[in-house]
Amino acid sequence: MKKTLGVRTRRFSLALALATCFGTAATGADDNLFGMPSDDSAPIYRTATLNSADAGALIESEPSASDAVDSGGTVPLKDYEKLLGRVGDLESSWEKYQDKLKSEADEKKKKPTFKLNGRVHLDNWNFLDSDAGINQLETGNPADDPEDRWDFRRIRMEFSGDVPGNMEWRMQIDFNNPSSAEMKDVYFGFNELPHNQVLLIGNQKRPIGLDHLNSSRHNVFAERPLAVETFNEDARRLGVCMYGFTEDESIHWRYGAFLLENISTDGRYRGDFDEAGLYGRLSASPWCDDISGGRGYWHCAIAGSVNQTDGDGQLDLDQNANEARFRTRPEARSDSRWWDTGRILGAEGYQQLAFESMLNIGALQITGEYFTTWMQRDALGGFNGSDLTFHGGYLFAHYFLTGEHIPLSRATGTISRVKPFENFFVVDRCTGGTGRGWGALGVGLRADYLDLSDSDIRGGQGYTVTAGMNWYWTAYSKIQANLVMGEIENAGQGRSAVPLAAGIDGDFSILGFRYMIDF
Repeated sequence: MKKTLGVRTRRFSLALALATCFGTAATGADDNLFGMPSDDSAPIYRTATLNSADAGALIESEPSASDAVDSGGTVPLKDYEKLLGRVGDLESSWEKYQDKLKSEADEKKKKPTFKLNGRVHLDNWNFLDSDAGINQLETGNPADDPEDRWDFRRIRMEFSGDVPGNMEWRMQIDFNNPSSAEMKDVYFGFNELPHNQVLLIGNQKRPIGLDHLNSSRHNVFAERPLAVETFNEDARRLGVCMYGFTEDESIHWRYGAFLLENISTDGRYRGDFDEAGLYGRLSASPWCDDISGGRGYWHCAIAGSVNQTDGDGQLDLDQNANEARFRTRPEARSDSRWWDTGRILGAEGYQQLAFESMLNIGALQITGEYFTTWMQRDALGGFNGSDLTFHGGYLFAHYFLTGEHIPLSRATGTISRVKPFENFFVVDRCTGGTGRGWGALGVGLRADYLDLSDSDIRGGQGYTVTAGMNWYWTAYSKIQANLVMGEIENAGQGRSAVPLAAGIDGDFSILGFRYMIDF
């Protein structure tokens, strides 16, 4: 097949360059050139030169002996043809190699991919002070106070990948209790849908509560706020959800339908009453300072849900339980939930509305959320049947003493991984002494409020104040320290199946540490 002008020119240029090096070396010889005399008696031989009229054509000439050695303008025709052949072989070999790489890449696209990740979070919680009311909520005995503890909060393995045909999958299992593993994210779905959308089917987070949608790897405080955990307990449920964002990533949305029962320990849903809800979240980042690398931004969002519950679910013979219940721990890993409405008999359904905001200016971030839940019910089991309203929220400020910032992922409307300016390390110097890096250090203060007491339901009303410190060793490891102080009033409903004549009050203080790493 006839070579194009460009191919011939490329080959000739390479051959000419090689010949130039070869010819220059020969010119420096004292007595001969290529084993031949260099005086006027040298024989005349044929050479090849480039035709100026056609960069891809060659003309033959018979120069004089004095022209036999040039600074590179001519080369022997035989050598040129030999070099040109070698260039052709190299080019052919390179093309075959590229074809092989493309073939291998195309073959890989026909097979599912696999990726392994994980995280380990080790906790130490110390219940510094609690009164009789707190003891009652924790152990059921006013004289038995909460026990200090060391717990593996998370030992999580994550497997994920893609499937040919624009599909993805993820499986996340937590072994924090080795005898009873818990299912977390377990889903599959379709990506690269129109309008930058992804559709996921399986166990996944319901889209309400910023601090729940953030990864536990990145959150500022060890445990999530009272209201976030209360109104979206454990977050993940079996359902189908659509995720998407605009081209400039300034607006993000999630919406889907979920069953209300938590199936993380058995992976099964049984019952004749399908308790389920519709959830949605619309977020935006109208200001993001890209010039500074995202060190300045404002994020805001609105989220909500509409849920149908089985108010008599614990009185009939169905296997499904009544999911009209709201509860949480005191921002530490206690044995019991101190704020707890119990399963609210007669509940027909409830609706939720939540607002969230994040303002980040350099090393400072201010974040807050507020939730309201309205529940409708019929009289059942001695309760009066009136409608209920529960609400709560939080506000915190966090500041990096070392100057870093908390990044924002605009495409998901959540925070991302903090990257210290320098990692923590201590090493010996070759010249003596030691070298050190201190990592990143941040401090924060959070105020929480939660009210789960309304009408004849005494689920608890109170607040906490949490002082926190984060010491980032690397972008993938850190220590968190939290001091939690608070009080609770009109609580105790979770320990009773009938209305209480009076609630339980108490004060507490807790000190906790978390040692964490992910990969």
